[in-house]
Amino acid sequence: MLAVAILAAGKGTRMVSSLPKVLHKLSGKTLLERVLQSCNNLNPDKIFIINGHKADEIRKSLKNSKFNKNINFVLQEPQNGTGHAIQVLSRELINFKGKLLVLNGDVPLISSATLKELIKLHESNNSDASLITTKKQNPYGYGRVFIKRNNLIEKIIEEKDCTPDERLNKLINSGVYCFNWESLLKNINKLKSNNNQKEIYLTDAISIVDKAFSMEIENDEELQGVNNRVHLAKCEKIIQKNLIQKHMLNGVTFINPESFTISEECEIGMDVLIEANSHIRGRSIISNNCIIGPNTFIQDTNVKSGCKIVNSTIFNSKIMTNITIGPFSHIRPGSEISSNSKVGNFVEIKNSFIDESVKVNHLSYIGDARIGKSTNVGAGTITANFDGLKKHKTNIGDDCSIGANTVLIAPVNLDNSVTTGAGSVINKDVGENSLAISRSKQQNIKNWVKK
Repeated sequence: MLAVAILAAGKGTRMVSSLPKVLHKLSGKTLLERVLQSCNNLNPDKIFIINGHKADEIRKSLKNSKFNKNINFVLQEPQNGTGHAIQVLSRELINFKGKLLVLNGDVPLISSATLKELIKLHESNNSDASLITTKKQNPYGYGRVFIKRNNLIEKIIEEKDCTPDERLNKLINSGVYCFNWESLLKNINKLKSNNNQKEIYLTDAISIVDKAFSMEIENDEELQGVNNRVHLAKCEKIIQKNLIQKHMLNGVTFINPESFTISEECEIGMDVLIEANSHIRGRSIISNNCIIGPNTFIQDTNVKSGCKIVNSTIFNSKIMTNITIGPFSHIRPGSEISSNSKVGNFVEIKNSFIDESVKVNHLSYIGDARIGKSTNVGAGTITANFDGLKKHKTNIGDDCSIGANTVLIAPVNLDNSVTTGAGSVINKDVGENSLAISRSKQQNIKNWVKK
């Protein structure tokens, strides 16, 4: 059997934040969710999150998570070190027989493959404890691991307890352990707080058990811990670098990859060109042969093939094939733009359906509307959809021509082939093949002098 313990009780004071450290996000997921994701792929029998500082906030963050049904929360109070955390956990695992995998909730890039390799090594060596280690050029802040022979660990010393000579050792403790639980249970309560920090360290258990092995890995990126915002940014950069490289190898061109960010759930097709300063988030899908950017933000949106989106923002919408959007367009949630349409500069569309071959070229607001095929919407058109209490619908038929600066007071319906005069205020339904004009009579007053 396999149990997983994730240590998430600390205050994380170096983050300088009211938010618990493990709830800070990387590419849209909290540090804790990322660790849980890696663990979940191991199919553990039990998952324990050991929390303390703002425990209720951490529990609440996972209320609707897909991992929630497998999680058990253990309160560590007071927070007296990593060894104390496992001492508290031991009350929940008195009758457990198997392996205990221990991870830190602030090491978010650890992969399932590396964890599986650790468990495999642990089993093949019939080890009491196994630990992932790596060499760092600058190991400051990490506990140092000292090896005897054949990867057997002699001891681990925390950074603050090291002598100057011991600090020269570059082999560091990742904080990722696999224990034989029955062996650890016999020794866990022997751990003492006889160190500079007066805390009970789990690292001291390595010296007590009979056989503890080091599994050294070369790629130290996935062992990057997060203690401050600098570390958080470093982890984000690692994630983005790997994601962008994956998309490049799948046929995507990035003009300036360093200026681009993307969520892991996003999909991008072949022969897509991503211009500088663009960002694709959430569960967006960008199909083949699109041009995105520059300066474009797309979130939770499906963009079909052959589209060009420039200097624009799109949220939770559907963009069909061969559509041009921008510059400076804002497509808000619930919108669907059908094929061969154009949404031009300074246009805002919200919760609306735009049928095929429609042109909304510039300076218009389309909200809670339905616009039929081949309709042209003139500059400055506004759908006045809100009466102060409720939102109302505007329906415009096929082959209509909406004159510049038309205001459509919803609820209002225009049938097919309707033309509105420029500057009109339309507040009544208009029948098919009609011209609708609503203006006051122009008056020219001669010899007008301002007082």
